Amino acid sequence: MRKPYIAGNWKMHKTRVEARDDAADLVQQVKGVDHRVMIAPAFTSLGVVAEVVKGSNVILGAQNMAAAEEGAHTGEISPLMLKECGVETVILGHSERRHVYGETDQLINTKVKLALQHGFEVILCIGETLEEREAEQAEAVVKEQLSAGLLDVKSDQLEKVVIAYEPVWAIGTGKTATPEDADAIHKVVRDEVENLYDHKAAEQMIIQYGGSVKPKNIASLMDKENIDGALVGGASLKTETFVPIVKFK
Repeated sequence: MRKPYIAGNWKMHKTRVEARDDAADLVQQVKGVDHRVMIAPAFTSLGVVAEVVKGSNVILGAQNMAAAEEGAHTGEISPLMLKECGVETVILGHSERRHVYGETDQLINTKVKLALQHGFEVILCIGETLEEREAEQAEAVVKEQLSAGLLDVKSDQLEKVVIAYEPVWAIGTGKTATPEDADAIHKVVRDEVENLYDHKAAEQMIIQYGGSVKPKNIASLMDKENIDGALVGGASLKTETFVPIVKFK
């Protein structure tokens, strides 16, 4: 049975002091939660947050990772640096990385394989734009992003892979796919995992929903058969909105 997984992506928010204090508050409030909880602070706050979450049930994640271990890559953060900070999970292929910073499926696939090589869990983000949805291309887009992102990833590595379906048109807009629409795409993703690997892999794959997740809609989303968790943006920035999402039951 798939265990729910709620992750918070703090994006470019919070100073080190704010991140430390908010992480400490979160750790206290989610004690006893029996499913997985992760937060991904800014790179500059990874060290202080790592100290706060150490020994707790909160996982430390990173929002991105370079496609190389070292070298002349100004402004990038390598897997070796993330590991030294205590990071366990990396978010890759987020829509902002794809559509704002131009990351391609091929680059994302390189990152996925490198992250897995270094023992990280990967949250691979996929999702269509509004134009693609209106052109009835949503299913084709997520299938392509999924298959490209997992290219040459072996079946025995899938236990370290989580998929996050994030319709681009719902991220930070206040718009949310209906639970039915979200579940339909999650079913497409699960079926594609079965097509790429096998039925067991598809049944075990954790697929999160992301896109304006809030306390008021988390329960209806999590009630769906193929939705196993959430990758939360804005609502993860404050414990008063993130904790109710974590404690959706």
